[in-house]
Amino acid sequence: MLARNPLPPALSPRRSTGNRLPKLAALALLPLLAGCDWVVLKPAGDVAQQQGDLVVISTLLMLVIILPVMAMTMFFAWKYRAANREARYEPEWNHSTQLELAIWGAPLLIIICLGAITWVATHLLDPYRPLARIAPGQPVAADTRPLEVQVVALDWKWLFIYPEQGIATVNELVAPIDRPIRFRISSSSVMNSFYVPALAGQIYAMPGMETKLHAVFNNPGHYRGLSANYSGAGFSGMRFDAHGMSADEFDQWVGKVRSGGRLDRAAYLELERPSENVAVTHFGEVERNLFDAVVNMCVEPGKMCMHDMMAIDAKGGLGLAGTYNVAALSYDKFAGRGTEGSRPARMMVTAMCDTRPMGADEFELPRTIDLAPLLGAGLAGRQTAAFAGLSPIATQS
Repeated sequence: MLARNPLPPALSPRRSTGNRLPKLAALALLPLLAGCDWVVLKPAGDVAQQQGDLVVISTLLMLVIILPVMAMTMFFAWKYRAANREARYEPEWNHSTQLELAIWGAPLLIIICLGAITWVATHLLDPYRPLARIAPGQPVAADTRPLEVQVVALDWKWLFIYPEQGIATVNELVAPIDRPIRFRISSSSVMNSFYVPALAGQIYAMPGMETKLHAVFNNPGHYRGLSANYSGAGFSGMRFDAHGMSADEFDQWVGKVRSGGRLDRAAYLELERPSENVAVTHFGEVERNLFDAVVNMCVEPGKMCMHDMMAIDAKGGLGLAGTYNVAALSYDKFAGRGTEGSRPARMMVTAMCDTRPMGADEFELPRTIDLAPLLGAGLAGRQTAAFAGLSPIATQS
């Protein structure tokens, strides 16, 4: 036999300790994971806890299928390896009723379980549904009044209005523990997502719309909230402090906030301007119905609110002439709320020429007798140009 020639000492393979150092360092860092904040699975509110339990239950049910599949994959690869001459070789095999039942039956049962659990949880944890309990075994008392918090997503900060207390804050949310909270959420410019992991799941904030969320703090503490939907350059700093306090501490905090300035429409339009990493700000007084004006996109003085426009449409609209007169308007962007003189075409619907009140319940449009052609009601009389291929018509005021 030929003897193997040993390699020279300089070329003999050696185990490098340098390659093992990164692995050892990674293992040494594993204990640090114990300091991670598992706030989604261990939150401070009952709603978020129920949502966390739903995540755990769903994961365990899916592992009932995933773990056996992974184990059988490794087992089959080992048992039917090329070197195993004792394994049964059946090249003509093509069907097994028992395997088909196992392959399709088990996942089907898991899907049925997941569907049933999700169906129930979707209705019980509906963000629009008022809370029935504040903790397991603790139903909400009949005389309990939820704390209303109006939330506005700005670029790039969060505005919280407390109508009951008459105060407002920027980038700070405070609520007493064991008291239901009713959030009314909107946005000033683009879509965002309001998310306090310790309190409840995320819900979108959209301009011109209002979404709702019901939640509760059960444990006092300091938590973090954020925007979970990318919204532009300052998105990474769009975070805020969330605090759960006792009722007495909450009252003391309210008294502290009341020493702040006044949030009226002019101050809001200034606050609405894009800014990043804004410090916590307090307002001790808030103009009445400011949040409703934000939702209806009529914070700017003199601008007609969306609910007034919709009331006019519900009464029959302004006719063909009205369509022509507002055709140049482009949603809300050219109005440039809070951006005086920054856009060339500052156009908005302010009001109709009729001098009667503009309230949705008070205003009555004249009934159109001749439906062909429709005449614009409430517009200044003039001749319009041909529109959409139709002949010019006269409008009436």
